[in-house]
Amino acid sequence: MTDSAAQDGPGSDAVALPMAVQLAWGLDEPGTRGPRKGLSLDQVLDAAIEVADAEGLAALSMSRLAKQLGFTTMSIYRYVDSKDTLVQVLSDRVIGPPPVFDEGLSWRDAMKAWAAAEFAAIFAHPWWVDIPLSAPPTGPNNMAWLEAGLQALAPTGLPDPVKLQLVMNVSLYVLGRARLMRGMLSEMPQEDNSYPAILARVLDPARFPVLTKALAAQMFEADDIDWADADFSFGLDRLLDGFESYVESYGK
Repeated sequence: MTDSAAQDGPGSDAVALPMAVQLAWGLDEPGTRGPRKGLSLDQVLDAAIEVADAEGLAALSMSRLAKQLGFTTMSIYRYVDSKDTLVQVLSDRVIGPPPVFDEGLSWRDAMKAWAAAEFAAIFAHPWWVDIPLSAPPTGPNNMAWLEAGLQALAPTGLPDPVKLQLVMNVSLYVLGRARLMRGMLSEMPQEDNSYPAILARVLDPARFPVLTKALAAQMFEADDIDWADADFSFGLDRLLDGFESYVESYGK
Protein backbone atom coordinates (compact mmCIF):
# COMPACT_ATOMS: atom_id res chain seq x y z
CA MET A 1 0.00 0.00 0.00
CA THR A 2 1.30 3.43 -0.88
CA ASP A 3 1.76 6.16 1.68
CA SER A 4 -1.07 8.18 0.16
CA ALA A 5 -3.42 5.22 0.35
CA ALA A 6 -2.53 4.57 3.96
CA GLN A 7 -3.47 8.14 4.76
CA ASP A 8 -7.01 7.87 3.44
CA GLY A 9 -9.92 6.80 5.57
CA PRO A 10 -13.30 7.88 6.93
CA GLY A 11 -13.01 11.45 8.12
CA SER A 12 -9.24 11.37 7.86
CA ASP A 13 -8.95 14.30 5.46
CA ALA A 14 -5.74 12.63 4.25
CA VAL A 15 -3.99 12.94 7.63
CA ALA A 16 -0.59 11.24 7.56
CA LEU A 17 -0.62 8.17 9.77
CA PRO A 18 2.42 7.21 11.86
CA MET A 19 4.00 3.91 10.89
CA ALA A 20 2.93 2.29 14.19
CA VAL A 21 -0.70 3.15 13.45
CA GLN A 22 -0.45 1.77 9.93
CA LEU A 23 1.04 -1.49 11.19
CA ALA A 24 -1.42 -1.89 14.07
CA TRP A 25 -4.41 -1.45 11.76
CA GLY A 26 -2.98 -3.50 8.90
CA LEU A 27 -2.68 -0.47 6.60
CA ASP A 28 0.93 -1.18 5.66
CA GLU A 29 2.50 -4.18 3.96
CA PRO A 30 5.61 -4.98 6.02
CA GLY A 31 8.22 -7.32 4.68
CA THR A 32 7.77 -6.35 1.04
CA ARG A 33 11.13 -4.61 0.83
CA GLY A 34 14.01 -6.90 -0.08
CA PRO A 35 14.43 -10.00 -2.20
CA ARG A 36 12.09 -12.35 -0.36
CA LYS A 37 9.49 -12.49 2.37
CA GLY A 38 10.65 -14.80 5.13
CA LEU A 39 8.58 -13.62 8.10
CA SER A 40 5.27 -12.04 8.97
CA LEU A 41 4.60 -9.09 11.23
CA ASP A 42 2.70 -11.43 13.56
CA GLN A 43 5.79 -13.63 13.92
CA VAL A 44 7.94 -10.59 14.68
CA LEU A 45 5.52 -9.35 17.33
CA ASP A 46 5.11 -12.80 18.91
CA ALA A 47 8.88 -13.15 19.16
CA ALA A 48 9.15 -9.68 20.73
CA ILE A 49 6.59 -10.68 23.35
CA GLU A 50 8.55 -13.86 24.09
CA VAL A 51 11.72 -11.82 24.68
CA ALA A 52 9.97 -9.26 26.88
CA ASP A 53 8.17 -11.97 28.88
CA ALA A 54 11.43 -13.79 29.55
CA GLU A 55 13.86 -10.89 29.98
CA GLY A 56 11.85 -7.69 30.40
CA LEU A 57 11.17 -4.78 28.09
CA ALA A 58 14.66 -3.33 28.58
CA ALA A 59 16.17 -6.43 27.00
CA LEU A 60 14.16 -6.03 23.82
CA SER A 61 16.20 -4.65 20.94
CA MET A 62 16.18 -5.15 17.21
CA SER A 63 19.31 -7.31 17.45
CA ARG A 64 17.89 -9.39 20.32
CA LEU A 65 14.67 -9.83 18.37
CA ALA A 66 16.60 -10.91 15.27
CA LYS A 67 18.44 -13.50 17.35
CA GLN A 68 15.15 -14.80 18.73
CA LEU A 69 13.83 -15.24 15.20
CA GLY A 70 17.04 -16.56 13.69
CA PHE A 71 17.25 -13.74 11.16
CA THR A 72 19.62 -10.85 10.62
CA THR A 73 18.95 -7.55 12.35
CA MET A 74 18.54 -5.77 9.02
CA SER A 75 15.79 -8.19 8.00
CA ILE A 76 13.69 -7.09 10.99
CA TYR A 77 13.66 -3.54 9.64
CA ARG A 78 11.62 -4.81 6.70
CA TYR A 79 8.72 -5.29 9.15
CA VAL A 80 9.17 -2.47 11.67
CA ASP A 81 11.23 0.60 10.91
CA SER A 82 12.50 1.17 14.48
CA LYS A 83 12.36 -0.13 18.01
CA ASP A 84 10.00 2.74 18.91
CA THR A 85 7.55 1.59 16.27
CA LEU A 86 7.90 -2.00 17.45
CA VAL A 87 7.12 -1.06 21.06
CA GLN A 88 4.13 1.07 20.05
CA VAL A 89 2.61 -1.79 18.06
CA LEU A 90 3.40 -4.22 20.89
CA SER A 91 1.60 -1.95 23.35
CA ASP A 92 -1.67 -2.52 21.53
CA ARG A 93 -1.09 -6.18 20.72
CA VAL A 94 -0.21 -7.18 24.28
CA ILE A 95 -3.30 -5.63 25.86
CA GLY A 96 -5.41 -7.81 23.57
CA PRO A 97 -9.14 -7.48 22.89
CA PRO A 98 -11.61 -6.80 25.71
CA PRO A 99 -13.85 -9.56 27.00
CA VAL A 100 -17.50 -9.71 25.98
CA PHE A 101 -19.77 -8.89 28.90
CA ASP A 102 -23.30 -10.07 29.64
CA GLU A 103 -25.72 -7.50 28.26
CA GLY A 104 -27.83 -7.91 31.38
CA LEU A 105 -25.19 -6.43 33.66
CA SER A 106 -25.88 -3.09 35.28
CA TRP A 107 -23.60 -0.31 34.10
CA ARG A 108 -21.76 -0.41 37.44
CA ASP A 109 -21.18 -4.18 37.35
CA ALA A 110 -20.12 -3.91 33.72
CA MET A 111 -17.60 -1.17 34.49
CA LYS A 112 -16.26 -3.13 37.45
CA ALA A 113 -15.81 -6.21 35.26
CA TRP A 114 -14.24 -4.02 32.56
CA ALA A 115 -11.69 -2.60 35.01
CA ALA A 116 -10.87 -6.01 36.49
CA ALA A 117 -10.37 -7.43 33.00
CA GLU A 118 -8.04 -4.59 32.03
CA PHE A 119 -6.05 -5.11 35.23
CA ALA A 120 -5.74 -8.83 34.50
CA ALA A 121 -4.75 -8.17 30.87
CA ILE A 122 -1.96 -5.87 32.00
CA PHE A 123 -0.56 -8.37 34.48
CA ALA A 124 -0.57 -11.16 31.92
CA HIS A 125 2.53 -9.30 30.66
CA PRO A 126 3.62 -7.03 33.56
CA TRP A 127 6.36 -5.35 31.51
CA TRP A 128 3.57 -3.63 29.59
CA VAL A 129 3.48 -0.92 32.25
CA ASP A 130 7.13 -0.14 31.51
CA ILE A 131 6.15 1.15 28.06
CA PRO A 132 6.21 4.97 28.12
CA LEU A 133 2.83 6.60 27.49
CA SER A 134 3.98 9.31 25.12
CA ALA A 135 0.67 9.68 23.26
CA PRO A 136 -2.96 8.53 23.54
CA PRO A 137 -3.41 4.93 22.36
CA THR A 138 -4.70 4.50 18.80
CA GLY A 139 -4.45 0.77 18.13
CA PRO A 140 -7.45 -1.48 17.37
CA ASN A 141 -7.33 -3.36 20.67
CA ASN A 142 -7.19 -0.17 22.72
CA MET A 143 -10.07 1.22 20.68
CA ALA A 144 -12.05 -1.98 21.33
CA TRP A 145 -11.51 -1.52 25.08
CA LEU A 146 -12.73 2.06 24.82
CA GLU A 147 -15.75 0.94 22.80
CA ALA A 148 -16.59 -1.69 25.43
CA GLY A 149 -16.29 0.83 28.24
CA LEU A 150 -18.59 3.29 26.50
CA GLN A 151 -21.09 0.51 25.82
CA ALA A 152 -21.03 -0.42 29.50
CA LEU A 153 -22.11 3.11 30.38
CA ALA A 154 -24.84 3.26 27.74
CA PRO A 155 -27.65 2.58 30.28
CA THR A 156 -26.71 5.72 32.22
CA GLY A 157 -28.06 7.98 29.49
CA LEU A 158 -25.14 10.33 29.98
CA PRO A 159 -23.84 12.36 27.02
CA ASP A 160 -21.03 10.68 25.12
CA PRO A 161 -18.34 13.20 26.19
CA VAL A 162 -19.22 12.54 29.84
CA LYS A 163 -19.15 8.78 29.36
CA LEU A 164 -15.74 9.14 27.76
CA GLN A 165 -14.47 11.04 30.80
CA LEU A 166 -15.76 8.35 33.16
CA VAL A 167 -14.23 5.51 31.15
CA MET A 168 -10.89 7.32 30.99
CA ASN A 169 -10.91 7.89 34.76
CA VAL A 170 -11.53 4.19 35.43
CA SER A 171 -8.70 3.30 33.05
CA LEU A 172 -6.37 5.80 34.73
CA TYR A 173 -7.20 4.19 38.08
CA VAL A 174 -6.36 0.74 36.67
CA LEU A 175 -3.11 1.98 35.15
CA GLY A 176 -2.10 3.75 38.33
CA ARG A 177 -2.69 0.67 40.47
CA ALA A 178 -0.89 -1.51 37.94
CA ARG A 179 2.18 0.74 37.85
CA LEU A 180 2.29 0.91 41.65
CA MET A 181 2.04 -2.86 42.00
CA ARG A 182 4.58 -3.41 39.23
CA GLY A 183 7.10 -1.25 41.08
CA MET A 184 6.43 -2.86 44.44
CA LEU A 185 6.54 -6.41 43.10
CA SER A 186 9.82 -5.80 41.29
CA GLU A 187 11.52 -4.25 44.32
CA MET A 188 10.10 -6.23 47.23
CA PRO A 189 11.21 -9.84 47.77
CA GLN A 190 8.45 -12.42 47.98
CA GLU A 191 7.19 -13.11 51.50
CA ASP A 192 8.84 -9.90 52.72
CA ASN A 193 7.23 -9.01 56.08
CA SER A 194 9.74 -6.34 57.05
CA TYR A 195 7.55 -3.33 56.22
CA PRO A 196 5.51 -3.35 59.46
CA ALA A 197 8.68 -4.02 61.49
CA ILE A 198 10.47 -1.07 59.88
CA LEU A 199 7.56 1.24 60.60
CA ALA A 200 7.35 0.06 64.20
CA ARG A 201 10.99 1.10 64.71
CA VAL A 202 10.84 4.54 63.13
CA LEU A 203 7.38 5.88 63.93
CA ASP A 204 7.09 8.17 66.93
CA PRO A 205 3.70 7.59 68.62
CA ALA A 206 3.59 11.25 69.66
CA ARG A 207 3.94 12.40 66.06
CA PHE A 208 1.96 9.59 64.40
CA PRO A 209 -0.60 8.53 67.02
CA VAL A 210 -3.28 7.26 64.64
CA LEU A 211 -0.84 5.39 62.40
CA THR A 212 0.96 3.70 65.29
CA LYS A 213 -2.38 2.66 66.77
CA ALA A 214 -3.40 1.10 63.47
CA LEU A 215 0.00 -0.58 63.18
CA ALA A 216 -0.39 -2.02 66.66
CA ALA A 217 -3.69 -3.51 65.50
CA GLN A 218 -1.66 -5.40 62.86
CA MET A 219 -3.48 -3.79 59.93
CA PHE A 220 -0.89 -5.12 57.46
CA GLU A 221 -0.67 -8.62 58.87
CA ALA A 222 -4.01 -10.28 58.12
CA ASP A 223 -2.93 -13.51 56.44
CA ASP A 224 -6.37 -14.11 54.95
CA ILE A 225 -6.33 -10.87 52.92
CA ASP A 226 -4.90 -10.60 49.44
CA TRP A 227 -3.83 -6.98 49.82
CA ALA A 228 -3.20 -6.43 46.13
CA ASP A 229 -6.70 -7.57 45.19
CA ALA A 230 -8.33 -5.98 48.23
CA ASP A 231 -6.73 -2.57 47.62
CA PHE A 232 -7.67 -2.64 43.94
CA SER A 233 -11.28 -3.68 44.59
CA PHE A 234 -11.76 -1.26 47.47
CA GLY A 235 -10.48 1.72 45.53
CA LEU A 236 -12.46 0.77 42.43
CA ASP A 237 -15.67 0.41 44.44
CA ARG A 238 -15.18 3.86 45.98
CA LEU A 239 -14.55 5.33 42.53
CA LEU A 240 -17.74 3.73 41.22
CA ASP A 241 -19.63 4.98 44.30
CA GLY A 242 -18.81 8.47 43.11
CA PHE A 243 -19.84 7.64 39.55
CA GLU A 244 -23.14 6.23 40.79
CA SER A 245 -23.90 9.36 42.77
CA TYR A 246 -23.03 11.47 39.75
CA VAL A 247 -25.24 9.41 37.41
CA GLU A 248 -28.18 9.66 39.80
CA SER A 249 -27.85 13.41 40.19
CA TYR A 250 -27.03 14.25 36.55
CA GLY A 251 -29.52 16.63 35.00
CA LYS A 252 -31.42 17.26 38.24
